[in-house]
Amino acid sequence: MKTLKSLMLGLALLVAGTAANAATKIDGENLTKNFAINTYVDAMTRGKLQGFSDVVDQSAKFSMLRGKTVLSFGKTEIVDQLKANKNTEQDCITSTSVVESNNDLAVVKVDMKYSTFTRSNYVTITNTGNGWKITNVYSVFK
Repeated sequence: MKTLKSLMLGLALLVAGTAANAATKIDGENLTKNFAINTYVDAMTRGKLQGFSDVVDQSAKFSMLRGKTVLSFGKTEIVDQLKANKNTEQDCITSTSVVESNNDLAVVKVDMKYSTFTRSNYVTITNTGNGWKITNVYSVFK
């Protein structure tokens, strides 16, 4: 009887673990505008990278204006930089506002206000057919 209870408990844990893992899998249906922006904000301000690679399109471009120089990066470079700073909480107040939104794309302004400057990120999210993905981010420092 003790073996049967242990076996049933083990089977129940296996089923529960499998169901929980399936629920966290990201597919096109889960890639909404809000999910993409929330995942971006979590990655940039809290170092939480879960799902970030899924919401960024392979051809995404990240640009930032530094003085009179524009620096550009691809998805791989941004993901590598974020991994190097994983779980690092930024000391800033973050706010978002929708600049433009329709059925095909959205531009969302993500302001990260630090004590001495503000980083404004203009994030373009596109309906790729496989869900909403980040295709362009342009950052300006004020």
